[in-house]
Amino acid sequence: MKLIIAIIKPFKLDEVRQALTGLGISGMTVTEVKGYGRQKGHTEIYRGAEYTVNFLPKLRVEVAVPSEQADRVVEAITAGARTGQIGDGKVFVTALDHALRIRTGETDSDAL
Repeated sequence: MKLIIAIIKPFKLDEVRQALTGLGISGMTVTEVKGYGRQKGHTEIYRGAEYTVNFLPKLRVEVAVPSEQADRVVEAITAGARTGQIGDGKVFVTALDHALRIRTGETDSDAL
């Protein structure tokens, strides 16, 4: 099993969700986060005063999938989240040792 973590732009969430639904992925966790990468934030003007926004709003999408689906899921997330501009985000894939569905007690791939 793999845990796929994607950091994406907030307005791309619907496209990513649709891409994952098309693959038969039935669940995900989405968290609002802030961060920066190479873009290093940006400058804004508010009431005539200029200030720097160091941390940009992003979404963290987490999906647990069987190992054999991981590459297709990463491709779907990448296609859904890509704008071609700086700050599109990142995708991380890690091994998932154990999963448990609390309601039924199912474990590992059955719990996904």
